[in-house]
Amino acid sequence: MKAKPQRIYLASQSPRRRELLKQIGVNFEMLLLRNDPRRNVHVDETPLDGEDPAQYVQRVCRDKALAGWKTLGLRDLPLFPVLAADTTVTLDGKIIGKPDDYQHAAEILRLLSGTQHQVLTAVAIAFRDKLEMRLSATTITFDTLSDERIHRYLLTNEAHDKAGAYGIQGYAGAFVKHIDGSYTGVMGLPLYETVELLKLFGYPAP
Repeated sequence: MKAKPQRIYLASQSPRRRELLKQIGVNFEMLLLRNDPRRNVHVDETPLDGEDPAQYVQRVCRDKALAGWKTLGLRDLPLFPVLAADTTVTLDGKIIGKPDDYQHAAEILRLLSGTQHQVLTAVAIAFRDKLEMRLSATTITFDTLSDERIHRYLLTNEAHDKAGAYGIQGYAGAFVKHIDGSYTGVMGLPLYETVELLKLFGYPAP
């Protein structure tokens, strides 16, 4: 009988994903992915021509998980399952990425103001020759945001490095009139789907 894995690697620097795994008692170690052409470890997060948001977020997530697994071998680390995730915001079928700067963040929030948009989060686990993935899709209805309100929010610096220029777990939670789907998926790691995957790999998940 094969021994069950007692811990996993998290191939993400996101503090929200770390918090969510701790919330459900998952024992994990951080695995930082460093793009290294010499070792052919690279994840291209540029959308491809003709790639829709769901295809995009699943491709990037899959590539992160596989890059993480490859990294274990390159660094001669103990072999445990590698969990990766990727989140994107989409409006009218278009990918809304992370803001480049303050002005770009303001443009994104004006675009989302008073609309319904989707947050897509893919989560995957790679272990040996097996990879499993799940996709969480959540519809968010935003309040209409004045320029003053957007400005005040951007002063919190929460918009930095977040898809759609906002984090639902922070001040921007007050922008959300309605949510249809997974709150933790919007945060960056859908816990229901994550636990489903952990069970497939024999991890003693809650």
